[in-house]
Amino acid sequence: MTSRIGPQSDRLIVAQLSGIVSRYARWEPPDEATTAAAVAELREISNGRADLLAEVAGVALGFYHGTPDAPRAANKAAFCRLAGADETQIPGWVEIGRERAAQALLPPFSQSRQGRPPGLG
Repeated sequence: MTSRIGPQSDRLIVAQLSGIVSRYARWEPPDEATTAAAVAELREISNGRADLLAEVAGVALGFYHGTPDAPRAANKAAFCRLAGADETQIPGWVEIGRERAAQALLPPFSQSRQGRPPGLG
């Protein structure tokens, strides 16, 4: 197992894993060849880190819950599960994904509470 220094390296691995599942996942269920390729890549990059696979699965499920992208998110999570995601950690990451989705809907910091840029009254 390669050594990792701190959470920054984990963030890089999560980004790589997220890219892999995004590349393979579609809105319809994947075929066996696609699933096998995705799972093989995820296992190689995760290097046994079931916690990081759970993060990718849970955030996708939570962030896209109730949206048109929910079927694609379910496929992303399925790839992570098949690659060895820690099932016990996924629900916690689903909640974080939902929180991130809610945050994404908020106006940017540069806007006032009324939704207008400062100085435009």
